[in-house]
Amino acid sequence: MDVFVYMVPLPGKIKECVTVNDDGTYTVFIKESLSPADRVRALAHAKRHIECLHFEGDNVQEIEKDARKIEE
Repeated sequence: MDVFVYMVPLPGKIKECVTVNDDGTYTVFIKESLSPADRVRALAHAKRHIECLHFEGDNVQEIEKDARKIEE
């Protein structure tokens, strides 16, 4: 699985964002203003979404709940 990671300005409380590309790869955008430790956590959170195939679901609240459960 190919994952491309970019540091970008993101609005508000958004720490990371993941997109599925047409070729099956993923792009992860990490908020550039995060501390190095928070960047690592944000990337780990994004990777959990990818590994758990959360992009096939449609209930965002349940998907986030599942991703956070894994973090605990």
